[in-house]
Amino acid sequence: MTTDITILLFTAASIGFIHTLTGPDHYLPFIVMSKARNWNMTKTLWITFLCGLGHVGSSIIIGAIGIALGLGLNKLEYFESFRGNLAAWSFIIFGFVYFLWGVWKVTKGKAHKHIHLNNKGEIHVHDHAHKHQLKDINTHNHPQEEKKPTSLTPWVLFSIFVLGPCEPLIPMLMYPAAKTNITWVIFVAAVFSIGTITTMMVIVALTMRGINFLPMKALEKYMHAFAGASICLSGCAIVFLGL
Repeated sequence: MTTDITILLFTAASIGFIHTLTGPDHYLPFIVMSKARNWNMTKTLWITFLCGLGHVGSSIIIGAIGIALGLGLNKLEYFESFRGNLAAWSFIIFGFVYFLWGVWKVTKGKAHKHIHLNNKGEIHVHDHAHKHQLKDINTHNHPQEEKKPTSLTPWVLFSIFVLGPCEPLIPMLMYPAAKTNITWVIFVAAVFSIGTITTMMVIVALTMRGINFLPMKALEKYMHAFAGASICLSGCAIVFLGL
């Protein structure tokens, strides 16, 4: 029995690592959104952790319900496959909409030429980017009272990750459950979850560290569009390539 659980736990950890590593949708959205929205490392890793927790947690809950109701593996896998397609299309739609918004931001901030005639009769041409900000001249701005608008992006990512299943997890849960050993079920779920979430966070952290060494200044204004396109393409890779 000890050998069986050891093999099962090692398998859970290995599959959690490989499943995450080979699925760019597990880490790419956090990397590109962090760069586009200027999240610091701490915030990025917290969002990654919570999304990872929602990702594995939803499958654990569904697996537990399936085991309690005595549902067959085929039914659970069919439901997980349906959830997976729904999550992938959510990535595509969210990424495409965010891409369009990023393109709009680049267009809105595009420099415009202005021609002026000075007192000497000379023509002067200069460029500047329009920033559409309306301020009441009678309003006194107090920096300490200004609040940044709450971003919905982390919540959108969290919702999509909760929707997305961990396909390999439920079959692994069903095996120990068939032996009516609840302790094994808990251990397998915990090891798989730790392996998956840790891999997500390590990849995100290392990639962000590497990106910081790249000359990205000239590309900053395009980061929102790039982030949206990357998320959209990762969703397409799931739907059309089966990644």
